[in-house]
Amino acid sequence: MRKIINSPTSFVDEVVDGILLAHPDQLRAADADGRALVRTDAPARGRVGIVTGGGSGHLPFFLGYVGHGLCSAVAVGNVFSSPSPAQIAAASLAVDSGSGLLYLYGNYGGDVYNFDIAADLCRSRGIEVRTVLGADDIESAPAESAHTRRGVAGLVLVYKAAGASAERGDALDEVARIARKAADAVRTMGVGLSPTVLPAAGEETFSLDEGEMEIGVGIHGERGTHRGPLEPADAITDRFLASLERELDLTEGARVAVLVNGLGATPLEELYVVYRRVHRVLAERGVEIAYRLVGEYVTSLEMAGASLSIMQLDEELEELLGAPARSPFFQQGVVSAAAGTAPSAPVVAVEETFAASTAEGASALRARLLEVLPRLSAHAEELRELDAMLGDGDLGITVSAGAAAVADALRALPDDADGRSVLQAAGLAFSSANPSTFAALVGSALLSASADLPAGEHLEVSGAFVRRAAAAIAARGGAAIGDKTLLDVLEPVARALDEGADPADAAAEAVRVSSGWRSRRGRAAWQQERSIGQADPGSVAVLRFVEELVRGE
Repeated sequence: MRKIINSPTSFVDEVVDGILLAHPDQLRAADADGRALVRTDAPARGRVGIVTGGGSGHLPFFLGYVGHGLCSAVAVGNVFSSPSPAQIAAASLAVDSGSGLLYLYGNYGGDVYNFDIAADLCRSRGIEVRTVLGADDIESAPAESAHTRRGVAGLVLVYKAAGASAERGDALDEVARIARKAADAVRTMGVGLSPTVLPAAGEETFSLDEGEMEIGVGIHGERGTHRGPLEPADAITDRFLASLERELDLTEGARVAVLVNGLGATPLEELYVVYRRVHRVLAERGVEIAYRLVGEYVTSLEMAGASLSIMQLDEELEELLGAPARSPFFQQGVVSAAAGTAPSAPVVAVEETFAASTAEGASALRARLLEVLPRLSAHAEELRELDAMLGDGDLGITVSAGAAAVADALRALPDDADGRSVLQAAGLAFSSANPSTFAALVGSALLSASADLPAGEHLEVSGAFVRRAAAAIAARGGAAIGDKTLLDVLEPVARALDEGADPADAAAEAVRVSSGWRSRRGRAAWQQERSIGQADPGSVAVLRFVEELVRGE
């Protein structure tokens, strides 16, 4: 692996640091760890804040589109990983002007969960939030399941339209309407010619034999729909157009925007060869290209390949795409110098914006959790092995890192913190420590449950409380009892608490029984029949926590 880096662990932070040092007139950090970046003129009275975010490794995607006529803020995750809810919330609070926020980002599970948690945090402070997802990758799902598609390069065109709407002073609902309209109007298809290498792993994300191509590849190296011998540029472009025209009107009289995008290691010359073919084919059909971009707009580190995005235009979208815009990575038209004027703004950790409230006497729950949480690291290897069989193997670090983060957050609370404060601190810390689907679901459940509690009272764990948390997990994750998830353990635990029985025994029996089921949700469901006989990793994590909570000494 040949990369110009210092250390894989410091790579993202050093990238962000370099960008902030190079462009202090346009970007500033809004949180202590430098992972929430905002345009220097934000917040601005009357302007809707547009917040985006995602994993690193895609420059100029995400953070490259923060600026005049574009997005207002970005939350920056690790390479190909979601930003945490705390980072998203910090970016949100820094650009809130009282006119509301639009969350605009790609349709990836971890991002969706963590942005939803941040939205809940913002709404708890009275901030209106709308969400629009980019889901333009036509090869990632069929048309009847378009809502599950990945968001890729077409999102750049959505940024442009929504950003222009916000810049001219449109209200939140109008900015969200335009963003949805733009997202619905764009489709993308890509080809990969070589993989990328993650700095932390030092290994290729996928393999291709010499002379092969992968049609429909994702920007994280996800497999596409066709692998075969490398074809000439015109043949590849014709493949793109043949697929795109199934969902777009590319007939005489249509007007479109075209984005030919390089994935990181494709020479600009080759991208213009692709554009040449697109232009000539569409011109022959009587389709006018009213807006065009050619270059690297959404990359995947050093992956070789390209994508073609086409947006169906009407007068409204065409006008918005043509409006001036400026960021360190994107320049269009003339933007006044005043747009880069930076107000002084303190950098505050998002946790500090949610002040703890207290109750009479010391919190027994806080004290017990501080005893129990350090012991969860002893189960990390067991959870890693279970998760590696059915998922991606990160549950051990998610639980151990999350437990440590929660313990730190609870120590920062006063001894007499009330139940709402304990749950809110725990939920935010767990979801942010190692952002993942499990962390997001558990964290959001705690935050949701905290919203139901009155201030100034301590929390006693009960069956009703466990069911409230379980309901929040079901609502956010879409699972139900019987799908072989942690919900199948939480309900027996709640029942045991109601009946005065041992909740650890109930959890153990639930894990034993559900191990014989087929997994129906999440990554484990991809294993289909192979999941039968394997314990659900998330259920085992709940079991170990309950055992430590009620029995551990």
